[in-house]
Amino acid sequence: MSAVAYGVTQLASDDIKIGEHVQRSFLGMTFNLDTIWTTLVAALIVIILGLWARRQLTKRTEDRVPTKLQLIWEGVLKETQAQVDDNLGRVNPGVVALAAALFFFILIANWLEMIPSEPNSHLHLLPAPTADTNLTYAMAVLVMIGAWVYGIRERGVKKYFSHFLQPFPFLLPLNILEEITKPISLALRLFGNIFAGGILLSLIASMTGWFAGAFPIGGILSVIFAVLWKIFDMAIGGIQAFIFALLTVLYFGMAAGHDDDEEHTVVDGNAGTTDLATSRVAAQVAEPGSAA
Repeated sequence: MSAVAYGVTQLASDDIKIGEHVQRSFLGMTFNLDTIWTTLVAALIVIILGLWARRQLTKRTEDRVPTKLQLIWEGVLKETQAQVDDNLGRVNPGVVALAAALFFFILIANWLEMIPSEPNSHLHLLPAPTADTNLTYAMAVLVMIGAWVYGIRERGVKKYFSHFLQPFPFLLPLNILEEITKPISLALRLFGNIFAGGILLSLIASMTGWFAGAFPIGGILSVIFAVLWKIFDMAIGGIQAFIFALLTVLYFGMAAGHDDDEEHTVVDGNAGTTDLATSRVAAQVAEPGSAA
């Protein structure tokens, strides 16, 4: 059994190429062509689905009853907006739309890996573009820049940058470090999960060289495990797309300072209640017959 395991491990290490892409150089820059074309494919699918959904949502029915797609879409957006408002306060509706667009794009990009597109061991036509840090870092940086710009527009330059001194000024370096690490963690979380899925698929495929005597047991097991893992990998792709979209909304809400606003509202409300009680006591003391 140890010899079989060693053979499988040796075969897997020979077949799996980490970080290997179809590359071309131009003007001193290296481009991962497979990441570029799969990104374009995922974006094209999202655009086509968006145009189709828009047509279905705006379609006039004879009885003027909304279509099922319209009811589902409006319900999802309304529930999402309600959850965001309850937890983060009122956020610009464009933020929710951005998060929804990112969710569908990342979901489709993750699921491209499920399509059989390897004519040989050296070419993969539709790898998941999110398994390349170039794409995940680009999306994370755009999200964080958008959140910073949104926060400045909502709170003003002075108030936005003053939050780096909260709750104590000596925490300024840590607050700046936290802000810098947000896009890094956002990108690596997505990349790590999708890249690991591709590695496991390669490991499962390497089991085809596993024989029990003359019987090719590895080929049968690899097919079974590949189907099961692809189903599980689809769930992982959906979860990671949801997490990325959720964190996008969260970062926009934090940049706008809704947590601070809610805290001030609570404090002001308590202060208002105290002032009202104090005023009533003072009015009773001022009236001559109040004690009686």
